[in-house]
Amino acid sequence: MSTAATTPESPVRLRAIDAPDQPDVTPALEDLYRGFEQELLVPLWTEIGDLMPARPRSRAVPHLWRWENLRRLAAQAGDLVPVGRGGERRAIALANPALGGRPFATPTLWAAIQYLMPGEDAPEHRHTQHAFRFVVEGEGVWTVVGGDAVPMRRGDFLPQAGWNWHAHHNATSEPMAWIDGLDIPFQYVTETQFFEFGRDEISDAERITPERSRSERLWGHPGLRPLPAGELTPGTPLLSYKWEFTDRALADQLALEAEGFGGTVEPGHAAVRYTNPATGADVLPTLRAEMHRIARGAETAPVRETGSSVYQVFDGSGTVTAGDRTWTVTRGDLFAVPSWQPFSARSEAGSTDSDSGALDLFRFSDSPVFEALQLNRTHIEGTTR
Repeated sequence: MSTAATTPESPVRLRAIDAPDQPDVTPALEDLYRGFEQELLVPLWTEIGDLMPARPRSRAVPHLWRWENLRRLAAQAGDLVPVGRGGERRAIALANPALGGRPFATPTLWAAIQYLMPGEDAPEHRHTQHAFRFVVEGEGVWTVVGGDAVPMRRGDFLPQAGWNWHAHHNATSEPMAWIDGLDIPFQYVTETQFFEFGRDEISDAERITPERSRSERLWGHPGLRPLPAGELTPGTPLLSYKWEFTDRALADQLALEAEGFGGTVEPGHAAVRYTNPATGADVLPTLRAEMHRIARGAETAPVRETGSSVYQVFDGSGTVTAGDRTWTVTRGDLFAVPSWQPFSARSEAGSTDSDSGALDLFRFSDSPVFEALQLNRTHIEGTTR
């Protein structure tokens, strides 16, 4: 029996090819490549087309998830899967079909439907991943962040910076569903994530149902910053952005446009971004959130952006195109737009399927990451931008 140590098989595999941009295929080149393999080396001239393409080539693909199917399956899970220290949350993630079954909507964004049954509590925990909740239907759940009970109602956007203790409780006799957005895939690939369990149960003092949270009472006054604000955290101190204010802002933009004063992104397209009232920056360091309203019959110009987005139809109906895919969408539907895939939307909404008479789209993206790294780029069809 030989006692010599065996050399592990190298995962590097190089092949000499006869191509105009490659060196001549010779025995010496083959020998060089075997040496590279043994020492775990990869020459750039064999990889540049993959590592440095002329434009972004996302591993993800555009994809649509129908809300009616998500809601039905979440309700089934409500009957079968308890909330507790197993999975902590009854959250069901969107899995982009091109990402190998990973629970990622895009390479950097997590999106999930979360479902809480009547009287249930989701246990307290915290994590470094930045998160938000967005409510497309229903009410009756309060999220408790650092002891502050925050009501969740249709159209409300509830951001929460990483490493904050949080739990949820359903104080009603009806189940409730909403979507969660997190930067889980980004922190996963950068290997920066931490997680910690909290208490199994929140206190009676926290299981309350206030009309407004403490954060809203302190920070929820337009244009006003409280002087006793204390030390600022990485994310927004305002834990709830109410739909009534978002709705009014979008309606005013379209009204101003109709009066000839402008104020919209493009004809028939109003949009607002949720921002940190203490700094004016994005609500979370790695996530951007916006609401777009497209008037009936209006169509947005195709836009390409570095980084990816997930949209949810908040209200109305229309046709959206992402890359080479086009779908008709209605309330609640979610879809992913990968990096540098052209996106456009046309509103077919009316008074019968939309409270505003328009197509309302909630969008979240990883734009803050790319802007911080100066890797952001946008191209609008028909412009030089």
